[in-house]
Amino acid sequence: MHKLLMVLLLLTGLVSAVHADVVALPYHGMTLNANLVQAGSSWPGGPVILMTHGTLAHRGMEIMSGLQDMFAERGISSLAINLGLGLDNRADAMYDCAVPHTHRHTDAVDEIGAWLDWLKGQGVKKAALLGHSRGGNQVARFAAAHPDPVLQAVFLVAPQTWDKDRQAAEYRKRYHTDLQPLLARAQKMVADGKGASFMDDVGFLYCPHSRVSAASFLSYYAPDSDMDTPHLLPLIPVPVTVVAGSEDKVEADVAGKVRPLADDRHVSLVVIDGADHFFRDLYSEEIADVVAEKLGVE
Repeated sequence: MHKLLMVLLLLTGLVSAVHADVVALPYHGMTLNANLVQAGSSWPGGPVILMTHGTLAHRGMEIMSGLQDMFAERGISSLAINLGLGLDNRADAMYDCAVPHTHRHTDAVDEIGAWLDWLKGQGVKKAALLGHSRGGNQVARFAAAHPDPVLQAVFLVAPQTWDKDRQAAEYRKRYHTDLQPLLARAQKMVADGKGASFMDDVGFLYCPHSRVSAASFLSYYAPDSDMDTPHLLPLIPVPVTVVAGSEDKVEADVAGKVRPLADDRHVSLVVIDGADHFFRDLYSEEIADVVAEKLGVE
């Protein structure tokens, strides 16, 4: 219905066309980039959604670009960022596993802050954050630690959950080796002041046989309760909506962990029946409807 309505409005000239730009941001000696979709010429009036992708992914992946289109159909502007992952002006592509890893999980928190500052510099007074998968955890970390008067809401789509034993089991299943000896090695290297030195031929995130700095390995695998996104929800000062897919096999325990926290005021849980981790097609339309409703956009 939303798509048909937008087409009719465009044909009759009752709404301005959506405008999209690639935006570059200088950041600590490199360039970050993002895709800005402006719903109307007065887009800084907001709300504007700042969107963060998942593990080693990018702003152009289907769930990000699809949601940007769907938000625009509902009159909502959005900024989908590419996390730098230690690379200058990173392309719209999955991280190349052949490239050594020096990035850290928490690098994203500062980058989200830099992009929010950029939006405020454009005159945005009402913003929301949205993160998918690991990006959901990174968004939650930012929102919990950096309250900002322009932030109206936070949306976490299939956000990362964490459990020490589950992480160890999944690592062994994927890479056929134990995580703990690698963690101990990385911890010793960091303690010896060699955090920037590389560990070679190790499994890392989705990449087998990787070259990864000890500090980077530790940032993603060291025990840390904040890796479990539900743990962060009570610390976020604005309303939080968590979206889970009933068929999600990647973050299968999101709904179960969030349900005890959901009060439909500060924390809301929406379970989309039939959706997997990536909420393709009509499942993303349901996300867009939820976001528009929560932001009070008709």
